[in-house]
Amino acid sequence: MRSSLIRRLRVAVGVLLGFLSVVVELILTLASGLWLLLTLGRSGVGRSESGVVARAARRWADVQRRRMARWYGAEIAPPTSGASALAFVATRWPVGLLGGMVLLCALIGGGYASLLLWGWAAVDLSRWPMTMGVSGFGGLFLLFLAAQGVGAVALMDERLARHFLGPSARQRMQRRIGELAESRAGVVEAVHDERRRIERDLHDGVQQRLVALGMLLGRARRTPDPKKSAALLRQAHEESQQALVELREVAWRVYPAALDEGGLAAALETVAERAAIPVRLDCELRASPPPTAQAVAYFVAAEAVTNAVKHSGASLVTVRADGAEGVLRLRVEDDGRGGADPSGGGLLGLTRRVAALDGTFSVASPAGGPTVITAELPCV
Repeated sequence: MRSSLIRRLRVAVGVLLGFLSVVVELILTLASGLWLLLTLGRSGVGRSESGVVARAARRWADVQRRRMARWYGAEIAPPTSGASALAFVATRWPVGLLGGMVLLCALIGGGYASLLLWGWAAVDLSRWPMTMGVSGFGGLFLLFLAAQGVGAVALMDERLARHFLGPSARQRMQRRIGELAESRAGVVEAVHDERRRIERDLHDGVQQRLVALGMLLGRARRTPDPKKSAALLRQAHEESQQALVELREVAWRVYPAALDEGGLAAALETVAERAAIPVRLDCELRASPPPTAQAVAYFVAAEAVTNAVKHSGASLVTVRADGAEGVLRLRVEDDGRGGADPSGGGLLGLTRRVAALDGTFSVASPAGGPTVITAELPCV
């Protein structure tokens, strides 16, 4: 309720500033008309781009774009040409005037509605009961309509700017298609990297230990000395145990069973327990995020903690996970020396994983530390 009221007040301030802008826009519109008349008959090539009025219109359109970004939260592209800026300025002033009329209606409605609060002390209700009641409730109704009108004017303002300045619906769709194509390529590359890592772990770790195990068993079977045979069998047993441990580690890195059994909090606890340095865990999740978001958050935390242990020289890592407004946020901070490269293989893979869910991923790691890795994952 409070955030909605603040949002409406912000929009109302934006509409008011848009109304106050009408004077400048009318002057620019008249000036552009005179300028076109004076330059009539001249070469049209670049005429609308090099004139003083066109440059002023571009600056003013940029001011309006920033106003909408500040008060409406609308993303409007900067003007790309003087012609589009002039067209925007010449057509925006009626919207600004409409916004002023709506705000005036809101002011009048608010004044009459307030009679229900203070009118009983200033007016003799025994003489004007019906008039006071009708005026008060009529003012409330007018205030309600004006509040809806303010939002509609802001929407008209935004759509007008988007029509002339962009990005248009087609441009947004093209940009979205580009983002999806890029994220798809990133996911394919991340899966390829993960497959190669698993193959490398199996080949260099588990496979080598199984080969050594086979050789030890072969030597134990061929040796005639019972004592040497027993020693070889003991070594073979140790190799089999170590191979089993490494095989479990590989399986754990592929997908931790704790995610299915206890959720993200339990999986992060295992990450903290396996780390070679202290990990402080703060997990505040009121609702269980989707499994895909939990899996990505787990891999981000596991990779970040592993990097901190191997490369940062940190003595403490803090992992914080929380969720609000449909977004799962994960923050991993260490007190190491910093200098982490976001374009490195591990962090780049995490960026692709997060991008696959339309999330955001950032790495802040100045020289001297600390390193802060943040991932925001939409829970849809």
